[in-house]
Amino acid sequence: MHYYHAPNHIRLFNDEGTLLAEVKFPRIDDNTVEINRTFVDPSLRGQGIAHELLMYAYNAIKSQGLKAIPTCSYALTWFKRNTDKNDILAPNFDLEDNLASCSI
Repeated sequence: MHYYHAPNHIRLFNDEGTLLAEVKFPRIDDNTVEINRTFVDPSLRGQGIAHELLMYAYNAIKSQGLKAIPTCSYALTWFKRNTDKNDILAPNFDLEDNLASCSI
């Protein structure tokens, strides 16, 4: 398995090239990305892959000097659990308010 890092997504592939996991964070303006998808294949769930993807995304977003708005349910919960990473959240983003409408 190997990770593929791009400016707005990180993907995990097996040796045959099948997508096993990904996080997407496309730009929504010059300074902000939206973390809008976190996916892990059922065969890998429960192994910390989603957390690892979000850590890679956090580092990529921070290194680009961007802010983030998480909209996928996993990312919202991840930021709630990892408050030390909230430094990249967009200034007017209310994590608690968005978690209230989250189904995870």
